[in-house]
Amino acid sequence: MPLNILCCVKRVPMTGGRIVLTADEGAIETRHLGFTISPHEECGVEEAVRIVEAHGGSSTVLTLGPPEAEEQLRDAMALGIDRAILLQADAELDGGATAAAILEAIEAERAAGTEYDLIFFGNESADAGNYQVGIRVAHALGRPCVTGLKAIAVEDGAVRCEQEVAGGRDVYRVPLPAVVTVKEGLNLPRYPSVPGRMRAKRKPLETRPVAAAAAGVEKVRLAVPAGEGKQAQILGHGPDAAPAVVEVLRSVGVL
Repeated sequence: MPLNILCCVKRVPMTGGRIVLTADEGAIETRHLGFTISPHEECGVEEAVRIVEAHGGSSTVLTLGPPEAEEQLRDAMALGIDRAILLQADAELDGGATAAAILEAIEAERAAGTEYDLIFFGNESADAGNYQVGIRVAHALGRPCVTGLKAIAVEDGAVRCEQEVAGGRDVYRVPLPAVVTVKEGLNLPRYPSVPGRMRAKRKPLETRPVAAAAAGVEKVRLAVPAGEGKQAQILGHGPDAAPAVVEVLRSVGVL
């Protein structure tokens, strides 16, 4: 059965990079940062492409962010996604406002004759980690939602979902249309090829402005978590340090 799939992604700073805050601690200093799609969502994009390859249909990638987020949408289309939607916002929205903007876009697609059978979200974004946008969208649409997936398969008008739990996996089978949130490790995302990048430049990308919404929560400031501290203790110099070294080895159970 051909499926129409929507993949919702987010533009985030490169994971693993050193995060520096602006002087007012209100934002991340981005001058020297690279950006990418959240790792969980990369797996969602890959899975959407695989499902369309196996069952037929079409796929759309959507993000809410600044104009520069077009780069991440083109990357997704280079992997095989058919079209893209950029919900352009000048400032980052909280979880509730983000879900509302995505719902408005889905309703606009529905009014234009496009109905999505399966909607992918990352389990959480790599920066804010709110865990809530996919669930909010599913609730508003009245669709079943399964979160934190490490395996997924479409079969006979339903989707089989697997969550990792202690000692094994929980398996759910929910009818389509449905909403799922997936985790890194669901699959191994492919790398975009040069021909794929060339094709992505010709694929349709629609930009829609998003009005600023009243925030449901207030951001006071950002803080970078403290790293693991390292300490060094001088035990002595030359032969005089030997007794202290022996005592340390004894205290850790080596002697």
